[in-house]
Amino acid sequence: MPIITNQMLIQKAKTLAGRKKASENFEYGSVGCVLLTDKNSVYRGVSIDTACSMGFCAEHAAIAAMLTHGEKKIKKIVAVSDKGSVRYPCGRCREFMFQLNEDSKTDIEVITGEHESFLLRELLPKPYRDNR
Repeated sequence: MPIITNQMLIQKAKTLAGRKKASENFEYGSVGCVLLTDKNSVYRGVSIDTACSMGFCAEHAAIAAMLTHGEKKIKKIVAVSDKGSVRYPCGRCREFMFQLNEDSKTDIEVITGEHESFLLRELLPKPYRDNR
């Protein structure tokens, strides 16, 4: 099985990023995301931006695609803006990834630059806990 490098994932995300208009009040693709699972599957997603803030992040779209195909363990993830820069995931996306999978949630490698990455636990040291 070929090794998928961080640079390869970044390049794939760059091909997705490019703002497109679906209608007067609906754009997509300002951010592209690619994730790699523990089974070496690659899933993609783009952000959706609407005039009334109903959109969602590219990370959510890629994770939804992964779940749709029956996988749930993210190994690596990267998001790239339509200007070509690698982006840190927002707090909502960090929490979303954390809650996804109990046994590997903090070992997700979040690619944050051409030669930089962090484990999710480093970016989200104090996640939400349901203390009921």
